[in-house]
Amino acid sequence: MEPHNPLVTVIIPNYNHARFLPLCLRAVREQTYSPIEIVMVDDRSTDESVRIAESMGVEVVSTPVNGGPAVARNTGAARANGEILFFVDSDVALAPDAVATAVALLEADPRLGAACGIEDPAPLIRSSRVEDYRALQHHYWSIGSQGEVSFLWSAMFAIRAGVFAEVGPFNPRLTHTEEVDYGHRLGERGHGVLLTSAVHGRMGHDRELRALLRKLFHRGRVRVPLYATRRRFAQGYETPARALGSVAALLAVATLPLPLLLGPVPAVVPALLLAGSLACDAGMYRFVFARKCPLFGLFFMAVHFLVNLVIVAGVAAGALQWLFSPRFRRIYDASSPGSLSSAGGRASSGR
Repeated sequence: MEPHNPLVTVIIPNYNHARFLPLCLRAVREQTYSPIEIVMVDDRSTDESVRIAESMGVEVVSTPVNGGPAVARNTGAARANGEILFFVDSDVALAPDAVATAVALLEADPRLGAACGIEDPAPLIRSSRVEDYRALQHHYWSIGSQGEVSFLWSAMFAIRAGVFAEVGPFNPRLTHTEEVDYGHRLGERGHGVLLTSAVHGRMGHDRELRALLRKLFHRGRVRVPLYATRRRFAQGYETPARALGSVAALLAVATLPLPLLLGPVPAVVPALLLAGSLACDAGMYRFVFARKCPLFGLFFMAVHFLVNLVIVAGVAAGALQWLFSPRFRRIYDASSPGSLSSAGGRASSGR
């Protein structure tokens, strides 16, 4: 008798990812695993996403309003029939064996609540150097976090339908950091979260630096009330060395006026702080220079220095907002009233 394969529902939240969507849907249909059903949820896109999906024979479920990735994922889960839910963002093209590998990992370990994948170091579609930067940076930080982590890598992950029902839906008021919140909730229920490169695919990224920086600013800001309430940082990705690198970058900029005020000798202070910031991510820079030309390596270092400054600025803004806004302090409380439009930034289904 052949072994029974559980039905997997692949849930695809989408918002304005028309340029990636054909690659995403084609990759899902080319999975080696069977049986699969596809539930695509469009979060009120303003581009050609719905037309593209329907032209490929994919039925589209639409959210009532643009509510963000949490709302879109919850909508898809409510329509799912599978024993296992595989969430994949619409700017990700899965490797052919991604679903099969994730299912095998879940079935091999009953304690495992979710199996998360890691994006490849090259962008799904390359149209700018910013996409190259983000693909390499996110890949390297993710690879370094492999193993058990405390929050979801939500771009591609599998979870048992029963576990999702037990833990409950994503917080629909969160338009950023909903995956961090959900990982904490899984852990509180005793379910492990595994991050592994055995499940992988290519991911699309922001083409413009401004869009990327805005996203990272809000993510740093909205993490503050979560960590302040739970009194612990995430396991994996956000390491002490990376946090120190961001702080050192800020201090390097803050101490630049010292030579003007105190003479040339204090110029060594910002130089040492800059060197310290770079040293905190030395492994990542070696990784990049081994794969790219020196000119791109310098571009990567400059962009990452700016990213460090934006992350610190986001955390600082979040700390101030946490001090003065009771509503902001309660945004991770499932029972708190109101919407997160002022706390989370514009809704989006991307990372």
